[in-house]
Amino acid sequence: MRRYGKHTDEDDIRTRPNRKGNRPRTHIRPKHEDAAEGMVLTVDRGRLTCLVGDRTVMAMKARELGRKAAVVGDRVALVGDLSGKKDTLARIVRIEERASLLRRTADDDDPYERVVVANADQLAIVTALADPEPRPRLIDRCLVAAFDGGLEPLLVMTKSDLAPPDMLLELYGALDIPYVVTSREELENGDAADRVRAHLDGKITAFVGHSGVGKTTLVNALVPKERRRVTGHVNAVTGRGRHTTTSALALPLGAAEGWVVDTPGVRSFGLAHIDPSRVIHAFPDLEPGTEGCPRACSHDEPDCALDAWVEEGHADPARLYSLRRLLATRERSEGD
Repeated sequence: MRRYGKHTDEDDIRTRPNRKGNRPRTHIRPKHEDAAEGMVLTVDRGRLTCLVGDRTVMAMKARELGRKAAVVGDRVALVGDLSGKKDTLARIVRIEERASLLRRTADDDDPYERVVVANADQLAIVTALADPEPRPRLIDRCLVAAFDGGLEPLLVMTKSDLAPPDMLLELYGALDIPYVVTSREELENGDAADRVRAHLDGKITAFVGHSGVGKTTLVNALVPKERRRVTGHVNAVTGRGRHTTTSALALPLGAAEGWVVDTPGVRSFGLAHIDPSRVIHAFPDLEPGTEGCPRACSHDEPDCALDAWVEEGHADPARLYSLRRLLATRERSEGD
């Protein structure tokens, strides 16, 4: 029996739809050469707020980027609606090469790497001198992450009205890290913000610190037009503060040329992703002395050539001590 009539070219002939679409799949992706350049300011549940020219634009990541995620500080290429109007959405089609990358893991056994910020020039490590007590091991870990990621460190010590900075200055003096000491009164009258701002001009600076050290209070003093919620509460039993910042956010420094990236308070800073061999690059006075080291030298063993290098007067012994303390920080608890 004939299924169709005599005229088989009629329009009512049933055809099976192509489940993959009418066009054949291709691995060739558009280059988007006309895409606009932007900077990621913050990320919230898959939506990214980007600065494009003088406008803030809401965007989402293109599927063609796969699992590659954009983070705060990333330079990206965008297409679509770039007007920045309400209820509009652009698309990020390319993430440019990163100049630096600050990363951490939850702990030293965690294989999952968390990117904190991209393309930052500087890492401001904020620590209170009291209430809560300073945690040198956490500072060490932040320094290792900064050196590994290509960021210059800046040490900001708060609450000097409660305790002197002498202990921390002695501990980190050999590293020649720039530092600023502030008090609560100076934060209120603006003097502290002015001194910190002098180190930030022309740079993208990420701020990290233990909860309760006054990091967000300092950021609010630096960028008063973009105030973030501050609780300032520190648990009297645990000595831990409550998180008041839940997502990283890049804020312009106003009249000054620079950016501040406020990040959530951290209670741990894992270094599972760190290659210890890269930390030596932050010690240019010691690095030439490693030429005589055995292969895969940890720089803290009997055959390490750095001991002879320092004994010959090429570098300060305190610098070698600081290097070895930082390299050994993965083997110690942050609370030590």
